[in-house]
Amino acid sequence: MHKFDAKADVACEAARRALLSQGYIANSPRSDAVDGSKNFQPNADSHAVIEVHVVCTADDPSSNHSTAYVNAVQDRYALKKSNTSASVGLSVFGSLSLPIGSSDDSMVKVASETIPAGVFYQRYFALVDHYLKVRTLRTDTVAATAGATEARAAQEPQPLPSINDAIPPIGASQPTGDQGSAPATK
Repeated sequence: MHKFDAKADVACEAARRALLSQGYIANSPRSDAVDGSKNFQPNADSHAVIEVHVVCTADDPSSNHSTAYVNAVQDRYALKKSNTSASVGLSVFGSLSLPIGSSDDSMVKVASETIPAGVFYQRYFALVDHYLKVRTLRTDTVAATAGATEARAAQEPQPLPSINDAIPPIGASQPTGDQGSAPATK
């Protein structure tokens, strides 16, 4: 659980972006919920899946504060080999048997656990905070650009500006965090 200075739908959008930035497949079934999953293969004989569930709730319908409840579950799978064999008797040759063997490989779930409170959630909430700040910076930039455009238009007639003028350039205020780590703060 973590409290944010943003409305629930805005906090959940930042939560979705935080998951996407870390390589998760994110799904937002509702504006106040996000589900994400990521597959890992630490070695050839094992596999892991982390599933993250986020629900954002408004602390008070009239305020800009919300709480995000996050739960992450890790499932681990191991490669299991099963040998099967059969024999075929050929009556034309008498009692001749030819052994036929095969091996089947399958991934079997060997563990499932909720990721305990700690570094995983701290880093995730730091990423969500980062994306909330990026959104605030973009909103402020758009508002400042719109205000400056209105002031110029009042002074002298100008051609209509392109709507792209209000969008910050690509790379401005973009996150550069490494996978699994929180972005650097100043």
